Amino acid sequence: MTSRPDDAVPTTESRRALVVVAAGSGARLGFGMPKAAVQLQDRTILDHALDPITAGLGLDLLVLVLPADAQAHRELAPAAVAVAAQAEAEVLIISGGASRTESVAAGSEAITEHARRNEWGPASVQVLVHDAARPLTPTSVFDRVLSALDSGAQAVVPAVEVADTIKRVDAVGRVAETLVRSELRAAQTPQGFTLTFLQQAAEYLQNHREQADSLTDEAMIAEHLGVDVVVVDGDARALKITTSADLSTAAALLQAPAHTPSTQNPGPESPSSQGPSTQPAPASAPRVGIGQDVHAFAASNEPTELWLAGLHWPHQQGLTGHSDADAVAHACCDALFSAAGLGDMGAHFGTDRPELVGASGAALLAEAAHITRQAGFTIGSIAVQFIGNRPTFGPRREEAQQVLSEAAGAPVAVSATTSDGLGFTGRGEGISATATAVLTLRQ
Repeated sequence: MTSRPDDAVPTTESRRALVVVAAGSGARLGFGMPKAAVQLQDRTILDHALDPITAGLGLDLLVLVLPADAQAHRELAPAAVAVAAQAEAEVLIISGGASRTESVAAGSEAITEHARRNEWGPASVQVLVHDAARPLTPTSVFDRVLSALDSGAQAVVPAVEVADTIKRVDAVGRVAETLVRSELRAAQTPQGFTLTFLQQAAEYLQNHREQADSLTDEAMIAEHLGVDVVVVDGDARALKITTSADLSTAAALLQAPAHTPSTQNPGPESPSSQGPSTQPAPASAPRVGIGQDVHAFAASNEPTELWLAGLHWPHQQGLTGHSDADAVAHACCDALFSAAGLGDMGAHFGTDRPELVGASGAALLAEAAHITRQAGFTIGSIAVQFIGNRPTFGPRREEAQQVLSEAAGAPVAVSATTSDGLGFTGRGEGISATATAVLTLRQ
């Protein structure tokens, strides 16, 4: 579309745009894929983040900011296109930058260009900026932010009360000050702004690049520029997913009864904080299981390939045992069965399953995860540690976590240690592994 003539007058009709920032690498989740593409139950984090977007929000434009690689665009863009069609909004799919600030700037620039082409006056455009990493944010939070913008605010932030006591600590680790909890709030998204303000913020950052790292969100830029930031109620469900523990918490929240979450975290004097509850735990409470596996290294006169943590380790003597003797993967399987109350590997992968003879540890983990889900459980996360003198694990940790996470369909964190020369692992005779799995029962 050609740009408008210089003498055209921008319309003052109110417009609404939403930027969904989904360009994060997800490195701390350990899946080896963009965070937005990670599975949360049976859908991606981005799918959940797009759920609140309905026609009732009155959006004119949805901008999805994705990682730059083409695969991410192929896999993630269709969800936004479908949601935008249902919400009766136009959609733009763009690539973000190396930081959240750069990605939001790219989204704001896309809206500015769209506004120019369609003769929207910047002062009449309301922009919501939402992190896909907060996938459980309900539509009501979007509504509250938009209502504040309708009332004339230039910058709006949803936030929840802080339940913990917060202390400011000095450079040497001593408490410098205890902050007044009643005055503290934890900021969430979507944050709302006028397009005029976002343009001012972008210009400020362009001229003060040295401050980009310290100004971590657009509301903070507003504070820095002396623009009033209005606070509206957020929601306790709108947690930010950064680690595998966050992912497990989000999975548990999805299983909780609809009335359980509230718009605020329980305060220090609320009934929920008065001591241990005498009521039975709800069916959706997390269930934890432990699995352990031990395998000896094969004799030196019996050359065997080493498979451990789902990976092949060339030029290393292998282990003896069931399938490929992958102690790490096997421990994960038993942890899943333990948490679900389904017995152990012997009960599921015995002689009556001839198709699994010689199967890889990763394949067995995938089957264990399938059995667990068939029994009605959602897998939150698995953590596993193996003890042994070899192989050297650190350089391949991320690779192992990615393989096992893909097999389980859930985050798997792997760590390794030695026994300081003690026991059979210390003597280099074998490897032991212990895993913990967290599940929730689907309602």
